Amino acid sequence: MSDAPHGSRAVALHVRSLWSRVPPPLRLPLAVFLSCQACYLLWWAAFYPGMIDYDAITYTWQVTTDHWMSNHSVLYNSLLWLSLNTTGGFAALTLCQTVAMSAVLAYTCTSLRTLGVRGRWSAPAALVCALTPSLAPFTVYVAKDVPFTICAVLVFAVTVRRVGRRLRGTWNGRLPRSELALLCAGFLGVSLFRNNGFPVAVIAALCLLVVLPGARRVIAALVIVTTTVTLALMFVVYGAVGIQKPPKALVYNLHYADLSVTYAQRPELFTKGDLRVMAKAAPLSDWRTTGTSCFASDPLYRKVKSRVTDQLNDSLVQLWWRTLRKAPQNVLGARLCRGHIAWAVFPGPRDQGGMTYNELNRVDPSFYKWHPEMKSSPYNKAAKPRPLSATLHRVGAFAYAAAHVHQLEWLLWRGAIWAYATYVLVTRFARSRRCRPLFALAGVTFGTQLTVLVATPSPCFRYMAPPMFIGVLCLSLIPALRGGAGAVIPSPAARATPATTPPEHVEYAP
Repeated sequence: MSDAPHGSRAVALHVRSLWSRVPPPLRLPLAVFLSCQACYLLWWAAFYPGMIDYDAITYTWQVTTDHWMSNHSVLYNSLLWLSLNTTGGFAALTLCQTVAMSAVLAYTCTSLRTLGVRGRWSAPAALVCALTPSLAPFTVYVAKDVPFTICAVLVFAVTVRRVGRRLRGTWNGRLPRSELALLCAGFLGVSLFRNNGFPVAVIAALCLLVVLPGARRVIAALVIVTTTVTLALMFVVYGAVGIQKPPKALVYNLHYADLSVTYAQRPELFTKGDLRVMAKAAPLSDWRTTGTSCFASDPLYRKVKSRVTDQLNDSLVQLWWRTLRKAPQNVLGARLCRGHIAWAVFPGPRDQGGMTYNELNRVDPSFYKWHPEMKSSPYNKAAKPRPLSATLHRVGAFAYAAAHVHQLEWLLWRGAIWAYATYVLVTRFARSRRCRPLFALAGVTFGTQLTVLVATPSPCFRYMAPPMFIGVLCLSLIPALRGGAGAVIPSPAARATPATTPPEHVEYAP
């Protein structure tokens, strides 16, 4: 009977011995990575091969039937194609997503140490991201928004590290090659994994330009190059290699929704000629009824997409411009309503479609009417849930379903509250340290919130996922507020001779 305790004690001593060999600077990131990855593996096993919805079916249809189209992220579709053709399913892709997210969370916790945030504060925040039944399953979701979020958090982490160095007086005016490479990967990922993502990279870069003297040329060149590459791929390269452009009806569907909302609210603005143009796309009753709800553009798009030609689209866009001049308040109001997920803390009315779209694991049979080839596709079976553990699946499904309680939707599924929390925490931290450069920490959050506000088709939770992750990580700033002190930014004279080693009094506590 004494063998078991002795054996467990020996294992504990062996683990402790191995841990003592890990260099102290690596202990925090390693601990965070292993802890988060263990949590993500449980979610991955519970929802194996991944959380799948209509968009995942569309991705699969595009890459397996040679219908590549640039309406979705071509980079993510390429990764999906690679996963399907090498392993026959989604599991390899979703597993890589968990590893990448764990690594970025670990790197973020390490970066937060430069702000004086101890590992005992940042590590629990990272674990919340890996345990919460709204954020954690998102990482095993088959969607371009997952790597977009990973790259957005990576840009935030690099920003934290650089601003932290300046706060501590160890900023030497240069970006190390490793951080330059990470920032480049972050900017490219943010720009390529979401078609309207490059403004987020630009806004985050502008914030860094303001607060990092000495590296402005490098950062400016980096964001210019990444943005140019993104736009060149979208407008030149994709078409040259045979990737189809999205139909104009899809590109301008937000304009149609603006017209529908305005027509429902102020029908007297539309002339007989305007109504004839609209009737060519859909019956006027459809324009009026779908316009009573301003929260999503998809219902109207489904009714007009098969009838809108390029010529008719041009006429509708011209009508949109005329409507904007006559009733800008109605058009802008429709945009603000549709961007509700970006700025509103609480969801809109249920009967008007204002609730948050947060079902990431639902494959309705009706989805296949848009992609009938998928019914007989061998990859159709790959999309069906095959949990590795029935027990884990029951626990995970229960937690995921429980997280959909309506009273907590504002907290668990809407990014606006976390964006505002980030602004408050960063402002309080900047004021406590008397260090304005710390406001740059809100750059990624502000960029994401602004781009979603300007153009979004529906109130999907995943559009505002980056501010949610960043907001949770920023909670670790709260304990650091108690140690408020003056900033240690060197004087101009001191900056003339940049520091190459950190001051002796700086402690990087785990």
